[in-house]
Amino acid sequence: MKIKTIILDWAGTTVDFGSFAPVEAFMSAFAQYELYPTADETRAPMGLAKRTHVKMMLEGERLANEWIAKHGKPHTEADIDAIYDKFEPALFGVLKNYANPLPDVLDVVAQIRKMGIKIGSTTGYTKQMMDIVAPLAKENGYAPDYLVCPEDVNGKGRPLPYMIWRNLEALGCAHIGEVLKIGDTEADIQEAKAAGCLSVGVISGSSVLGLAEKEFDALDNSRKEKLFATARQKYFANGADFIIDSIIELPKLITTIGG
Repeated sequence: MKIKTIILDWAGTTVDFGSFAPVEAFMSAFAQYELYPTADETRAPMGLAKRTHVKMMLEGERLANEWIAKHGKPHTEADIDAIYDKFEPALFGVLKNYANPLPDVLDVVAQIRKMGIKIGSTTGYTKQMMDIVAPLAKENGYAPDYLVCPEDVNGKGRPLPYMIWRNLEALGCAHIGEVLKIGDTEADIQEAKAAGCLSVGVISGSSVLGLAEKEFDALDNSRKEKLFATARQKYFANGADFIIDSIIELPKLITTIGG
């Protein structure tokens, strides 16, 4: 079926190479409670609504045990709220530095618009966070046709399908088979599967890869192949229909599918 609508994620897919803004903020928030998550622990729930992300981190075996060791009892919902309350200002403090479009995103979006395809967007960021990111991304040349945050669907963000469906309602999409969802986390793939549309995992610049742009550019071929293979395994394990090494491959993929 001809692709008429794509749904793009934000951090790690279209802006913020490596999705570092939330990682920095989560680590800062946890450190205020004497917990020091690893990069892998921090990135594992990436793409989910941010309070849910905190909850998932705290429910990991090591951090759950560390919390008990530091605080003398298991964490509670109030503790999740407390860490999230530290996370928000930490993220607001750095978001403005992480709104630059990824390499090739502007060219790809221009190509896709010429194909007559509508561009929607979903995110794990709150509306307040997107009030910072979206205008800066627009100033830098990137703006989707429609954007949905978890609050727009009563907090039912990824991996649930409702943000995608809200986009499709607003954009006038007639059939879920005409939709392609593109993201850089396992939660993005899960969201697409729940919505019933085709899913694409993108590797370069992704949270799954977890590298800054300079680190990525410095990779030798052997190391790059190993990291890409691991990323592909994660995407396929979550049901990805397609995987692209870079966003620049997206227009060709759409044409191959039936764009």
